[in-house]
Amino acid sequence: MKSFFKPWLLAVLCINVLSIFAVPIAQAHGEKALEPFIRMRTIQWYDVQWSTQKFNVNDEVSVSGKFHVAEDWPISVPKPEASFLNISTPGPVLIRTERYLNGKPWTNSVSLEPGGDYEFKVVMKGRLPGHYHIHPFFNLKDAGQVMGPGVWLDIGGDPADFSNTIQTINGEMIDMESFGFANGVFWHLFWGALAAAWLLWWVRRPLFISRYRMLDAGLEHELITAQDKTIAKAVLVGVPVLVLALNAVTANSYPDAIPLQAGLDRILPLPAQVNAGMVNVDTLKAEYNVAQRAMLLQFSIDNRSQGAVRIGQFSSSNVHFMNADLASVNSKPGKDDVSNNGLSLSDNTPIAPGEQRTVTVEVRDAAWESEKLDGLIKDADSRLGGLLFLYDDVMGKRYISSISAAVIPKFN
Repeated sequence: MKSFFKPWLLAVLCINVLSIFAVPIAQAHGEKALEPFIRMRTIQWYDVQWSTQKFNVNDEVSVSGKFHVAEDWPISVPKPEASFLNISTPGPVLIRTERYLNGKPWTNSVSLEPGGDYEFKVVMKGRLPGHYHIHPFFNLKDAGQVMGPGVWLDIGGDPADFSNTIQTINGEMIDMESFGFANGVFWHLFWGALAAAWLLWWVRRPLFISRYRMLDAGLEHELITAQDKTIAKAVLVGVPVLVLALNAVTANSYPDAIPLQAGLDRILPLPAQVNAGMVNVDTLKAEYNVAQRAMLLQFSIDNRSQGAVRIGQFSSSNVHFMNADLASVNSKPGKDDVSNNGLSLSDNTPIAPGEQRTVTVEVRDAAWESEKLDGLIKDADSRLGGLLFLYDDVMGKRYISSISAAVIPKFN
């Protein structure tokens, strides 16, 4: 029997050891976990940029940009009546020091309006050296996290140099890294010891079978002794009195403490742009070719502006498909979330002022599969969403249209 199990145990041990080295380290934050229709048709990010991607411990870094709250909000997703913008990091590698929405300081959750555009900025400070993948993201109540575009940040320096000192209301300087740590550890140990003592008091005597026999014999009144009742009364009275007394001492020691905020901010969207409505885009059709990994979009574009416009890019779920023939909007090659050659048009000539044209746009790229956006055709809500960017090179203007359409799958 012993010789039979030994080879199997050795094989299992080898498999476990090899799996440790074979499985790659996770470098993502679940940005592809949500269904495609949620990522495409809720928060539509654009113009997101970082002040720098290389800095040292204690140096500040900021991320800023804009996002559009889609008009065609999915019916199965709760409305964004309580949302919170944060930064997704692999641990406490940064600390957030400031946050702004439409130029206003912002600390609480916020109610967003579908159809509105917002401008955000988050300021952080480097805490732990390393190479990290970072995202801004919106946490939507009852829906989950909608990730923004991610970048790699390189934080240099010595972690021992990090400082997080602030000044309190009464002028005292405190180190947030260690303030109250010893006090917190003490009270955790105190309440843990009290709970353990209470538990041990009851389990020190025989359990289950012995107590069952006493109950069966009608001796249940002997299971709890007078001493048990006395200790229970002492705990029942002593714990609330201790909590209230310590709360009074703490309130007296820190009379100017500000409680944690639980309000809901209401910040209006950015004012409508002066050129809003100058270029109207109506989505006529959306087809996804599974074999070719290509999305075929048909738009009716009505140019009411004073200059000729051209389609420059289509953005959906943080993936930007660029018009390679429009050099002025072409992004740097090699960027993960940009496809410089993924967008082609049936008619790439400028759309003249006053002209209304139907344009077929093909977005062909492996990103549909690698970003798990092709799963859209398997969703119960199979609708595409995104932002279409049109440019007037002569006048230097940009027109952004949020588009949406039901997707028809094609398998040949």
